[in-house]
Amino acid sequence: MKILIYALAALFAMNCGSTQVAETTVIASPALPDSEDMFTNSERIGEMMNYLASNDLKGRDSGSEGIEMAAKYIETYFKSYRLEPYFETYRDTLSNFNKPSYNMVGVVEGNDPELKDEYILIGAHYDHIGIVKPENGDAIANGANDNASGTSTVLEMARYFGTKRTNKRSLIFALFSAEEKGLLGSKHLAKTLKEEDLNLYTMLNFEMTGVPLKGKDYFMYITGYDMSNLAEVSNKYAGEKLVGFLPTAKEFNLYQRSDNYPFHEEFGVPSHTFCTFDFTNFNHYHKVGDEPDIMDFAHMAQLVNNTIPIIEGIANAPTQEIELTK
Repeated sequence: MKILIYALAALFAMNCGSTQVAETTVIASPALPDSEDMFTNSERIGEMMNYLASNDLKGRDSGSEGIEMAAKYIETYFKSYRLEPYFETYRDTLSNFNKPSYNMVGVVEGNDPELKDEYILIGAHYDHIGIVKPENGDAIANGANDNASGTSTVLEMARYFGTKRTNKRSLIFALFSAEEKGLLGSKHLAKTLKEEDLNLYTMLNFEMTGVPLKGKDYFMYITGYDMSNLAEVSNKYAGEKLVGFLPTAKEFNLYQRSDNYPFHEEFGVPSHTFCTFDFTNFNHYHKVGDEPDIMDFAHMAQLVNNTIPIIEGIANAPTQEIELTK
C-alpha cells in the first residue's frame, strides 16, 4: 500500500523469519478438505503466505527475480483451478513501467447467458518494495501484510469460483504489479479494459488483510464507504455487520490510494478496497518486520470464508444493486 506512506508518517508522528519453500512444492500440494461452512482454513492460508512472503522472493519488487517467482506461482495457481487467461496468457505486460512487469489476470465466465456479459473485477497487488535499508542484518521487506495477504485472499476466491462455477456474472481475478510505484499495474489494466469497452459492473480490491481490527463492531472496512451502498449490500449477503466505516480511512483519503481508484477513474463504477489495517494494529509498514510469522492466518481464512457469500450474492443478483451515492 504505497500510497499510505504520507498518512502513516503523519499518524505515527502523533504516536498513533524467513521460510524456505520450493516453488513447485507449494503449488502442487493438494487442497485441504472443504466443508459447506468453511471453504479455506488457516493451514492453507499459512502455506500460501509462507511462500509469497518468504525471503526467497526477496520482497517482490516489480521487475525483479522475486516477483517473477510470484508470477509463476500465480500462473500455476490459476491454471490448477481452471481459470482461463483473460488475455492470450495470464500475463498482462505493463506499458507504463521500465522493467518487464506483469499483471496476472484470469477469468471465470459467468454461467448465465445474459449476465455473463457483465464483469466484476476482484483484485489485489502482489508486488512489494524489495530490498531496503538493513535492520538487525535483515534487508528484505517481505511484504506479508502488504500485500501477500490480499494476494492470498484473491487467490482463494479464484479457487472457489474456478472450481464451484456458481457465478452468473463473469469474474475477473487480477493481481497487480507496480502498485508500489504509483498504482501503475492497475492504471495500465484499467485503461486497457476501458479501451476494450469492457462492461464492468464493480471493482472489489483487497489490501492488507493479514491482521484483525481491534475494538471495532465490524470485521473489515471499505475505503470510500459513503461513495456507494457496497457496505449495505455486503452486510446483507454476509448476514451480519461484516463491513463498517473507518473514519481514519476517510481522513487520509485512502479511497484514492489503492488499486480500486484507477477503475473508478476510467469506468466511473463502484470501486472499493476491503482492508483490516487501521493504523493501530500493525507497526511494520514498508519495513523488514512485515513477516508472515506475525500474520493471523485464522483471521485471513475467516475473511475469505465470510466474503465468498458476498461475492456470490453480488455476482448472482438479478440487477446491479451496488450503486454510486448520488
